[in-house]
Amino acid sequence: MTAPTTTPAGTAPLVRILLPVVAVAFVMFLATGVALPVLPMYVHGELGFGTFVVGLVAGAQFSAALVFRFWSGRYADARGPHHATAVGLVLAAVAGLLYLLSLAVPASPVASVTVLIVGRGVLGAAESCVVTGALAWGLALAGAGNAGKVMSWVGLAMYVALAVGAPLGTALYVWSGFRGVALATVVVPVAGLLLVTRAGPVPSRATSRTGFTRIVRTVWMPGLGLAASSLGFGAITTFIVLLFARAGWARGWLGLSIFFSTFVIGRLALGHVPDRAGGARVALFSALVEASGLACIWLARGPAQAFAGAALTGVGYALVYPGFGVEAVRRAPAESRGLAMGAYTAFLDLALGVGTPVLGHVARFASLGAVFLVSSVVVASAALIALGLDARQGVGSQPGVPAEESGTSKIASRRSEPCRTSS
Repeated sequence: MTAPTTTPAGTAPLVRILLPVVAVAFVMFLATGVALPVLPMYVHGELGFGTFVVGLVAGAQFSAALVFRFWSGRYADARGPHHATAVGLVLAAVAGLLYLLSLAVPASPVASVTVLIVGRGVLGAAESCVVTGALAWGLALAGAGNAGKVMSWVGLAMYVALAVGAPLGTALYVWSGFRGVALATVVVPVAGLLLVTRAGPVPSRATSRTGFTRIVRTVWMPGLGLAASSLGFGAITTFIVLLFARAGWARGWLGLSIFFSTFVIGRLALGHVPDRAGGARVALFSALVEASGLACIWLARGPAQAFAGAALTGVGYALVYPGFGVEAVRRAPAESRGLAMGAYTAFLDLALGVGTPVLGHVARFASLGAVFLVSSVVVASAALIALGLDARQGVGSQPGVPAEESGTSKIASRRSEPCRTSS
């Protein structure tokens, strides 16, 4: 029987230590998730814009998150991750107020969608602060040796929130229109601030200012793999509801919920694997599964096949972030892990901020089904990047262990070799 996972100090079970971090991530993404299934219907159906503008509205969040990701990493390292998460929750509530403001100009769809895009941008800045802060907070509490578990559990909270948010947002939209969704985006982050104020702050670990370019050089290859594999997430969350509507299939929101639910199951069952088996190997397998799911949606001739593809995509995507993330943490200096996590996650923002509007063009000039074919091909390329990372990993390095710690262990083992005796 194995003992429960503990922090490096061994003072408490890891799950209890990380509970405030996981709760804050859940709150932030519940506020994000209520709008996910609604925005395409609202922008396309009520405001009357095409798929490119739908992609632009969705991508605005990720573009803004990209811009703020490095600042939020610096802020988390300098002021502490606790402060970064609080700033993010305040910004999320402001985004909800901008959603409400967009409803004040119903006679001008252009003005309304412009304010909505600004609100999405503010929500992206909020998400950047909360995710970067939560990851740095979790790593400070759990240690780099548990990096895969921290990323898995924070991501688990995020996608549980998105899975809950999809039907909740749809119900609010049916009941009270986009106004109900906007009000929820204001109220939920304010409730999250209470969690942050009750949790004890984590002091800053920054002892020196690591150069931005050095951090980017450190994490660019895992980040590129994350970017390629994240295009499938953008395709599912932005276009699967429209695909169902265009095909005349009912319950398009269920495709989102299935994707998020299988993602959660994958994280729960396998979240510990990247720390044990090595991040690159896990990312390789996960990208192939995700690409297969997207191809299944492209080939779907009915809702059952599309639901099956969404489920397979969720299972595959579940371990992509922690898989490549373990490789990023291995390469990052301990005093700049907040910035490293910001830089790594910025690749996801770049993929979604640029890739989602591009997929909107694919839908416009080809078809909504072609969106999932293109995404499948791009996601499959992430498997090649994972293969390269696995090949470049040092022979003496241990899976899931930061490079400096692995090197220390190797030196220690060499020094101990003369003391061995034959049995």
